[in-house]
Amino acid sequence: MGVAIRTAGAGDRELIVRLLDEAFQDDPVSGWVFPGVEDRRAKHPGLMAAFTDIVLAAGRIDMTEDGSACALWLSMPADGGHDDPDGHDGAAEDEGPAQVREAVDPDNERIEMIGRLTAAIHPTGRAHEYLWMIGVAPGRQGEGLGTALIESVLDRCDREALPAYLEASSARSRKLYERLGFAPVGPVLDLPDGPAMWPMWREPSPHRQPA
Repeated sequence: MGVAIRTAGAGDRELIVRLLDEAFQDDPVSGWVFPGVEDRRAKHPGLMAAFTDIVLAAGRIDMTEDGSACALWLSMPADGGHDDPDGHDGAAEDEGPAQVREAVDPDNERIEMIGRLTAAIHPTGRAHEYLWMIGVAPGRQGEGLGTALIESVLDRCDREALPAYLEASSARSRKLYERLGFAPVGPVLDLPDGPAMWPMWREPSPHRQPA
């Protein structure tokens, strides 16, 4: 039986934030951003809320009909800046990581650092779909929900001859993305005194494109 997927709206915000918070509490990168367990429990939801607001405004969030999984996507043009509904330029975008840090936890420089480091390795020069985050409720992992969410967008990428890009934050997720056609691109991002992140790129599949 297929997985029912819909596009999230503003009314889904709290559900998405809660879902991402639960899904990423034990993620290696979240653990690096918030090393203390109690600090992470207190402030991690705020970071997930900031990410959710950015993508609700400038991208698209797909979610399963039952709210057990969601995927945050941004459409990236060839010039390297994501579509900004307010028409902001690259200079304004450069302030994004600092603004997120200020809103979530001004004393935590790693919040800003993760944004700047991932932006620095992001491929430019070709329009593509960027999978910023994908979260599955802890009790529902392993059911293929994440795969279904990603494949629904990859099918469109193939039809429109669009590549896709992401950063894998764990060895487990990297293996999943490899099965979906993603391959490493560029050097691994080794966070200072922290885990690795793997930038991955997927070319559109020619055999799935329209004739």
